[in-house]
Amino acid sequence: MEQYELVIIGGGPAGLAAAVAARQAGVRDILILERDRELGGILNQCIHNGFGLHTFREELTGPEYAQRFIRQVQDLEIPYKLGTMVLSLDKEKTITAMNPEDGLFQLRPKAVILAMGCRERPRGALNIPGTRPAGIYTAGTAQRLVNMEGYLPGRECVILGSGDIGLIMARRMTLEGAHVPVVAELMPYSGGLKRNIVQCLDDFGIPLKLSHTVVDIRGRERLEGVTLARVENGRPVPGTEEYYPCDTLLLSCGLIPENELTREAGAVINPVTNGPAVNDALETSIPGVFAAGNVLHVHDLVDYVSQEAAAAGRSAAQYIQQGEPALEAALPVRCYGGVRYTVPSAIRHQSLRSEDVTIRFRVDNVYQNKTIVLRAGSEIVLRRKKAVLAPGEMETVTWKAGALPEGITEIRLGLEEA
Repeated sequence: MEQYELVIIGGGPAGLAAAVAARQAGVRDILILERDRELGGILNQCIHNGFGLHTFREELTGPEYAQRFIRQVQDLEIPYKLGTMVLSLDKEKTITAMNPEDGLFQLRPKAVILAMGCRERPRGALNIPGTRPAGIYTAGTAQRLVNMEGYLPGRECVILGSGDIGLIMARRMTLEGAHVPVVAELMPYSGGLKRNIVQCLDDFGIPLKLSHTVVDIRGRERLEGVTLARVENGRPVPGTEEYYPCDTLLLSCGLIPENELTREAGAVINPVTNGPAVNDALETSIPGVFAAGNVLHVHDLVDYVSQEAAAAGRSAAQYIQQGEPALEAALPVRCYGGVRYTVPSAIRHQSLRSEDVTIRFRVDNVYQNKTIVLRAGSEIVLRRKKAVLAPGEMETVTWKAGALPEGITEIRLGLEEA
């Protein structure tokens, strides 16, 4: 049983930023566990630009952004193990892992940061009828094949789902010489950033069909074509079917936080985000276990992942240095009026007395001319007008605590008429 002060599970952007922040906060004994053959996580296959505008005030590609943090980890001499699969985590913070060099081993750190990221929703979770031919990929798998392995999945490519990866792959496949006749989206709005719709679809003349989905797949050995239909009230509308001959179907239908370890440890899971429920220190229901990045909730910008992970690193450092604090009640954060979820879902009383508090959230639909309202009991502590809010873009509110009324039992965040 090896002893560490802090073990970080995941060597992607969240894990790297958390490690750097924890070291800068005074934690000397840190270990990063990464299952891939290199640090950087998903950023290694995101060769497009647009990263780092908030963090570094310049536009970087995904690998460039990752390398900035990898260099910091190396300069700070933070150790890491690659090719290492974490098998289990329990409530006592015992980690069981394995790799080819060390075999099966266990760690017992004082604190753990979960930074495992997320995975894509596969075809099996989408209930798409039809045969099971070759040529159907998740968008992230196709991105890795094109950008890292040097393979082009196909020449005629339909994309289902308008998440950011699907939008970016529409552009990438076009630049590689493939033809993308359509991007279909089940919802009446896109799940991606507005800038990606403009730069990846509009600039290349690729149509986006909202409220459409795949209702049939043709082909036995290899995909031959798909049929799209318009959707109303969750059901395909008869007579609206359109057939698209193609040899490739890319699925960009949502991301799922990688929380098998979190559930096994017994942490409370937020049913909306499918990530752990955390307080404002980004601490889960297990004392000393923190979470950040896409394992906590799916982000739209990696800059926000880094900011959040750095906060988790500082919280873990404080936990290690001060010892396990006495359990303190926290005020729940409730959603209303179109806010789908918040992170954190509870705020400690000590933070309300002494610190600025940041809440990230997403809405459940497209809204125009609304006011974001934060209420502490019956008192309004923050109001901010917003012209447009969309599910594809995460929102952030920060307010200075310390002036809240006594005796409040909850905090509420919602949308109201401007």
